[in-house]
Amino acid sequence: MRDTFYQIRDCLPLWRAALALSLIAILWLATTSYPSPALSAPSDKVNHFIAFMELTLLSRLGWPGKPVLRYAYALLAFGLALELIQSQLDYRDFSWADLLADGAGIALGLLPWPLLPPLGKMTTNHT
Repeated sequence: MRDTFYQIRDCLPLWRAALALSLIAILWLATTSYPSPALSAPSDKVNHFIAFMELTLLSRLGWPGKPVLRYAYALLAFGLALELIQSQLDYRDFSWADLLADGAGIALGLLPWPLLPPLGKMTTNHT
């Protein structure tokens, strides 16, 4: 069972594909004029926080040996790009508070998590 866990955790293509799908879904959700899905949190800021924490965790799993600031800055740039796109839409607005919630989600995703490899280190020894 433990080996299966590590095989899944260390399956980089899985986490990279999940990140790509998440980025696409978040881009669509951030730019659509459709009402929010039923599974959405009551607060837009909570949605931003959860989404960017998830993106950070997927980045950590997909690229465990990369310096954390590289994908932290990339994810924050993605959040800024979303806000800039939204500022051009009639039914959305630019929000610094959304960008702050994105940053808070990224920060929480960078904290040590017991089942994730240490930041900036690739681990393959599971004994």
